[in-house]
Amino acid sequence: MALRYIDSLDLAGKRVFIRADFNVPLKNGAITDATRIEAALPTIQWAVSQGAHVILASHLGRPKGGPDPKLSLKPVAEALAELLHLKVKLAPDCVGPEVEALTKSLDRKEILLLENVRFHAEEEKNDPAFAKQLAALCDVYVNDAFGAAHRAHASTEGMARLVPQRAAGFLMKKEVEALSKITDSPDRPLVAILGGAKVSDKIKIIEHLLTKVDALLIGGAMAYTFFRAEGKPTGDSLVEPDRVDTATKVLAQAKERGVALRLPIDHLVTTALDGSAPSEVTVDIPDGKKGVDIGPASIALYKTEIAKARTLFWNGPMGIFEVDAFSKGTMAIADAMAESSALTVVGGGDSIAALSRSGRSDDITHISTGGGASLEFLEGRELPGLAVLDQ
Repeated sequence: MALRYIDSLDLAGKRVFIRADFNVPLKNGAITDATRIEAALPTIQWAVSQGAHVILASHLGRPKGGPDPKLSLKPVAEALAELLHLKVKLAPDCVGPEVEALTKSLDRKEILLLENVRFHAEEEKNDPAFAKQLAALCDVYVNDAFGAAHRAHASTEGMARLVPQRAAGFLMKKEVEALSKITDSPDRPLVAILGGAKVSDKIKIIEHLLTKVDALLIGGAMAYTFFRAEGKPTGDSLVEPDRVDTATKVLAQAKERGVALRLPIDHLVTTALDGSAPSEVTVDIPDGKKGVDIGPASIALYKTEIAKARTLFWNGPMGIFEVDAFSKGTMAIADAMAESSALTVVGGGDSIAALSRSGRSDDITHISTGGGASLEFLEGRELPGLAVLDQ
């Protein structure tokens, strides 16, 4: 993919529309994690330094096709002003004559943040007329919202086609380069660690990674569907009966390709998922018990595989890590990733939350902000928000 990046464009005096990902968590109107805002700062600061008139846009949450005061980008505007030390105006809307007039009266030392683009149902429909209204606000289009690049929406795909000059921002560049190191000629061994609850959520990436990796380590509740496929006891653990055949095929494909597919060899089991009942380590999961984490022998096995790797990718927890008693497996993976000298890439909200909790985030080569977009990229699927930037 031949992407043009923002630093290759002449931005002086131009209205530069930067589609960012400010879909941050809020509690009582306050931002609880500003990571996505901080990740967008290098692109914004570069545009300002080049004399651009900067217009920012993003979605926030899932408003039901109309304005919702609880999902206003006002807290984002306030956070940006504090981080950038610049005046950040919040527009009353994201389209319309008043907004267009604001884009034409911007001072170089102030930024215009458009209101939540999803306050218009036309955004997610990629409505051509709405895309045209957005395109009228700028001379240059820059997409720095990797987390929304897998969506063909008006602000991520439709409007980009209507703006002659378009490019990717620095965060998009970091994401594409880091994830490409996994998909294109990675340093080997390449080891992927996948966790989470359901095989159905990860089947496409599992199938695609089987064509790439040397070893695949599986944890979380989805491991129990693989155990069912192998005819092993799963007790009362979460199993997807309709995915057992899929798991059987995956096991066969791994064997055929010579991929070391590792499943837990022991388990932490209990009767209560909230940690209110005693837990124990078992090799087999007994009737009446639920698997809630990988056991110490599995942790040792997985750490050995991770230590061999030159390239590592991790998505998904090994157990119910939100409960302290069930977090050891996930925390051990976070530590092993952080201590590795390999190129390390982590994606997915739960994995990032676990890393943050472990205090090891700074020891990871790249933490993807993409979520679903990073998985689709690794599945080899075309991302509309990237394809439209392809030169």
